[in-house]
Amino acid sequence: MGTTADLIADRHGQTYAAEAGIRLADKPSPLFQLLVLALLLSARISSDIAVAAARELNAAGYRTPRAMTEATWQDRVDALGRGHYRRYDERTSTMLADAADHLLDRWNGDLRRLHDEGGDDPGRLRQLLQEFKGIGPFGADIFLREVQPVWTGIAPYADRRVAQAARRFGLPKSALAGSPSRTASLAAALVRLSQDRKAADALERELAHR
Repeated sequence: MGTTADLIADRHGQTYAAEAGIRLADKPSPLFQLLVLALLLSARISSDIAVAAARELNAAGYRTPRAMTEATWQDRVDALGRGHYRRYDERTSTMLADAADHLLDRWNGDLRRLHDEGGDDPGRLRQLLQEFKGIGPFGADIFLREVQPVWTGIAPYADRRVAQAARRFGLPKSALAGSPSRTASLAAALVRLSQDRKAADALERELAHR
């Protein structure tokens, strides 16, 4: 029988990047796609809709900051709409262009340069990420949780939401100190459980009878 951490990660540990079809790598395009996903997930909207919207933006070809800025405002709105991201579509279309412009102006379109500037200091990286319109503390945490399999120097990255969920299920801090990929998976699982009360309650009952 595996550990509680194994059970949680195996059952609920799909990262949002994987769900959105992002082939994460330390390269400009997938890192930008992850930034867009973090921005979309930052709104008060379901994660399923945010992921669907990210898929639509990628399918439309807006996988680089240049492509995002060259798309019209309406093109971006339409892609968001196809993902049912309608409540915030107009404002988000503008924020996506602003974020892409900032990335082009500040880091020549390459988030690896942001990483170089911030090093492996999560606090500094968190600050730099919040320079993007639409990325606040919550969005920065999403990006850093998900990027740690390729920015391995920041691992293990677990924000307050992850830590709270870990305590609920009796996981020690050491449970989050595995490989960066496993840490990202477990962190994603804990976040999903923090958002799904029914699943979390069912898991607690199951664990109580193990």
